[in-house]
Amino acid sequence: MAYKNLQHFIDTLEREGELVRIKEFVDPHLEITEVVDRISKSNNNKALLFENTGTPFPLLINSMGSYKRMCLALGVKELDDISGQIEKLFKQLSSPKENILDKIKMLPALSEIASWMPKVVSGKGECQEVIMSDPDITKFPVMKCWPEDGGPFITLPVIHTIEPNNGIRNVGMYRMQVFGPKLTGMHWHKHKVSAGHFNEYKKLGKKMPIAVALGGDPVYTYAATAPLPPNVDEYMLAGFLRKKKVELVKCLTQDIHVPADADIIIEGYVDPEEENILEGPFGDHTGYYSLADYYPKFHITCITHKKNAVYPSTIVGIPPQEDAWIGKATERIFLAPIKMTLIPEIIDMELPIEGVFHNLTIVKIKKEYPGHAQKVMNAMWGAGQMMFNKILVVVDEKVNIKNYVEVAQAISNNVDPQNDIYFSQGPMDVLDHSCSKFAFGGKMCVDATVKLIEEIRGEKVQSSKFKVQSSGLEKEKIKKEFQEIVGIYDDLLQKNISMVFISVKKNRKNHIRELNQKLFSLPAFSNVKIVIYVEDTVDATDIADVVWRFANNLDAKRDSYVVEATGDGDISHIGFDGTRKTKEHDNFQRDWPNILCTDEETIKKVDEKWERLGLGKFIKSPSLKYRTQVYNKGAVVKD
Repeated sequence: MAYKNLQHFIDTLEREGELVRIKEFVDPHLEITEVVDRISKSNNNKALLFENTGTPFPLLINSMGSYKRMCLALGVKELDDISGQIEKLFKQLSSPKENILDKIKMLPALSEIASWMPKVVSGKGECQEVIMSDPDITKFPVMKCWPEDGGPFITLPVIHTIEPNNGIRNVGMYRMQVFGPKLTGMHWHKHKVSAGHFNEYKKLGKKMPIAVALGGDPVYTYAATAPLPPNVDEYMLAGFLRKKKVELVKCLTQDIHVPADADIIIEGYVDPEEENILEGPFGDHTGYYSLADYYPKFHITCITHKKNAVYPSTIVGIPPQEDAWIGKATERIFLAPIKMTLIPEIIDMELPIEGVFHNLTIVKIKKEYPGHAQKVMNAMWGAGQMMFNKILVVVDEKVNIKNYVEVAQAISNNVDPQNDIYFSQGPMDVLDHSCSKFAFGGKMCVDATVKLIEEIRGEKVQSSKFKVQSSGLEKEKIKKEFQEIVGIYDDLLQKNISMVFISVKKNRKNHIRELNQKLFSLPAFSNVKIVIYVEDTVDATDIADVVWRFANNLDAKRDSYVVEATGDGDISHIGFDGTRKTKEHDNFQRDWPNILCTDEETIKKVDEKWERLGLGKFIKSPSLKYRTQVYNKGAVVKD
């Protein structure tokens, strides 16, 4: 389904009961974030249209913040419908064409593909109905999202760049910090396509033209986030998703084309000869601040917009947030291309919300031979943005990977830690703060498939199944012996999951490594395969938080401690250090970021106006839960 414009999508959300209009003034400076954070983590999760922003422009947020709204944005009933369409098309194109009749049968499919290709139209588009005589980005309700953010950020920009040597367009999404009426940052990471375009302009000594679109069909926003190969036009994907080609118009001051139905267009350039600007910090999708660094300056030359433009925005932070559902769409949509072109043995894939996209991936395969999981591991880590994956779990086709208890049981039953967990290192996401070196760190694959004879450790064929002890651990006795242990969660043992969570107050070098060795020497831990350690401020009984913190804070190769089995018939063990790393205790030389928390003043302001927002029953701030986990004021943790 193609939306005529963003207003069409808003009308659809409202008709489906998925939108709440808020007429009360809510300040884009921190307050909107606090309202959205409460709503996105509640049972009343809706898209919000803030009609009183202190500017002439209403602000739409959380518009794709649920499974249903993500489906509405892409015009489908189920996200798997898109994967099915892609798979059908792949089979049509790749099947043998033995005669002229077979080739003629392909004509409708080829005609359909042609209908998805973007088209340049003459004249001005809706996006150019109003031309700002003096462009000023501060006239829009650009949000400051979190207290320690470096300033206000544009968070849903669809950014258009052109490779100067071949003219190929890229459409991406990179946050933009606003420094003034005509100046923002351009936060593209070193691995991104637009960063590659920038490097080419730098070689040529030319200014780089850029155009930013906000609003329009929500498919444009999704397409800008999609992990497409560099030479595939994002607007072809958009055309496929909306089943209608994207109409583009030329910008007024830059030689770039943008969607005619967008709400707002920001035109400008980056000068590669100019010094970069210090950008950030920014409360990021990891739930931590990404720290300040230097990025190119974007100079605004023109701003145009629709007469009744709506400013689209989003927030990211401690999951769940809207970006989790955008990621879910990518997981489902790109499953078919991965299966059809790269790893045919993959049956399904799951990206748990707590893994914030790249940290944790679960893959279900049809296993056919020894080492099959490792073959999949190597293929996955070599596939586009999957190179950023930190923890890959591979299971058999009988496991329901949407049931995390079942996945954890498969790990407990099938994993011999010293034999079935594989460590590597390579490129990591720029936002990964756990790496000892910037954007380069450890990763691991957990082979939780049923083992064939060739894959089993030692000469004896032993079952690695865990025998549950219903009594669990003597927690108080353990805490008395190891006083640095603050909390122990062993309830998973009762579910045939050989895993324990422990929160620890670290006080010396190599503390977790030594504690791990001592615990696994105790009889109580003889049948426990996995212990996950988190810092003392984390509630060890909160499974979602433990997984989120552990997956963020772990450098898999550096922070995994294997305790080998004493004999072929015994089980091995592993401990994962999911605590924060410091110079004093871990010889960690990089700054460690704080987690995201709204300040008390903002919480109080939103509390006071809640009844006037029309959002139903009062929802307390999620930040109240995390206040004790913030170490100090500021984006950086100070020791």
